[in-house]
Amino acid sequence: MPHTTGPLRIKTPRLTLNSDGHRHPLENALTLTALGLGAVAFVCGLIVDAHAVASFAGVLGFPAGLYAQYVSATTAERSVNIVAIIMSFVGVALGIFHGGFIP
Repeated sequence: MPHTTGPLRIKTPRLTLNSDGHRHPLENALTLTALGLGAVAFVCGLIVDAHAVASFAGVLGFPAGLYAQYVSATTAERSVNIVAIIMSFVGVALGIFHGGFIP
């Protein structure tokens, strides 16, 4: 069997925000910033003593995610932006519930 004598090649999917083949450094930076703020807001929102950090990170991450969604160029960026927006919203809601903006 000649087709089985070659080296075994396993295709692994690439994780990229540039699914259209073009570089989008500003859009990618905005998306990753919104995702980082959303993650901080969500995780700190689960911790009662970190309610101030969750509130501020969520308040910054929500409009950053909305703007990143507005200027996004690819479907992958839009998907990550939606996750970031939801994490920011839940984080700020939990932060406000646990005590708000004042430490």
